[in-house]
Amino acid sequence: MQLLNLWRGLVMCNLYSITTNQEAIRAITRAMIDHVGNLPPSLDVYPDRAAPIIRATADGRELTNLTWGMPSPPSVTGGKPDSGVTNIRNTSSPHWRRWLGPENRCLVPWTRFCEWEDTKPKKTKRWFAINEEMPLAFFAGIWTSWKGERGSTKNPRPGEHQLFGFLTTEANEVVKPIHPKAMPVILTTEEELDTWLQASWAEAKDLQRPLSREQLVLLPVTP
Repeated sequence: MQLLNLWRGLVMCNLYSITTNQEAIRAITRAMIDHVGNLPPSLDVYPDRAAPIIRATADGRELTNLTWGMPSPPSVTGGKPDSGVTNIRNTSSPHWRRWLGPENRCLVPWTRFCEWEDTKPKKTKRWFAINEEMPLAFFAGIWTSWKGERGSTKNPRPGEHQLFGFLTTEANEVVKPIHPKAMPVILTTEEELDTWLQASWAEAKDLQRPLSREQLVLLPVTP
């Protein structure tokens, strides 16, 4: 259990929001297939919950819902139900290398993501966005099909699961004062989206870098 807590304590972004519409997501990503149903106009995404992603298929790019949290290493779960790993940093690990090819990459749409500022008497939610208007952007994600028990020991969900997570990298100057360890890998241009979905890992790995400070803002604290 201590090892499991240590592993999960290393992750960062465990809450993000999507405030947009399906047409905007499809237009930017050129997704031709839509399986998400009616996407609500505003969606807060938490670990082990369903959220939209875009992936390449033989029939074209597909917008679909997967569960947030990639499979944890077996040594971490210890045979217990897996709540998943939301953020992936060490892409040289054999556990993650198997899912770094184009067939297992995806785009994760977002408009703002949250980190917790270490304030007293309690921590404060701080939100980051591309700018104050919170336009649509994408995390560099990976996905897989996985069979096993998800959730908790109290409420396990056995069966076949479609899972995703996204890559992180070192924090830039905007994120570092709030969360010094890491930030998500963010894609903002059509060229970056295409590279992430199509290119070899030798090329795509260069996208695992911090966004420049000019491309990200810390939003004001809201009640």
